[in-house]
Amino acid sequence: MKEYRIRPAKPEDMGAVLNLIRELAVFEREPDAVEISVEDLVRDGFGPVPRFQCYVAEEEGKVLAMALCYPRYSTWKGLTIHLEDLVVTETARGRGIGGALLTAVIRYARDRGARRASWEVLDWNDPAINFYADRGARILTDWNLVQLNARGIDMYLERYEDF
Repeated sequence: MKEYRIRPAKPEDMGAVLNLIRELAVFEREPDAVEISVEDLVRDGFGPVPRFQCYVAEEEGKVLAMALCYPRYSTWKGLTIHLEDLVVTETARGRGIGGALLTAVIRYARDRGARRASWEVLDWNDPAINFYADRGARILTDWNLVQLNARGIDMYLERYEDF
C-alpha cells in the first residue's frame, strides 16, 4: 500500500528539491556542478511566468522525490514537454515513486496538448534506461547531446557575435 502522495511542488518545497538535485549530481559523478539556489528555483518556478513545472512525492510531510519538466517547441511536432530530472532519494527507491512521478509528468504533457515528452538518460545508468524502456519509451542512441556551459556561451559570443 502506497503511503506517499504525488502533488505539484510549492515554493516551500524548493529546499528539498535542491537537495534532491544535489543528490542526483553526486550520483551522476558531478558533485560540484549544481550552481542554482533555492531562490533561483522559487523565482523561476513560481514567478509571474513560471519556467518549469515540478512534482514532488511526499510522505508524512517529507519530500522523497521530484520530477521537474518544462515546455519546449519542436519544429516537427509542436509543443513538447522536456523532463529535466526525475530523482527519488536512495532510501525511497523501489516503492513505485519514480513511476508515479513519471506518470504525473506524462499526464501534464497530455493535458497541455504536447505531442512528445522527452528526456535524457546517461548511457551507463542501466536501471534508469530499463525503467524508461519498460514503460514504452524509445531510447535513442543515434543522437549526441550538444551543450555550451556559461563559459562556452561567453567564448562563443566573443568569437561569433559579429556574424
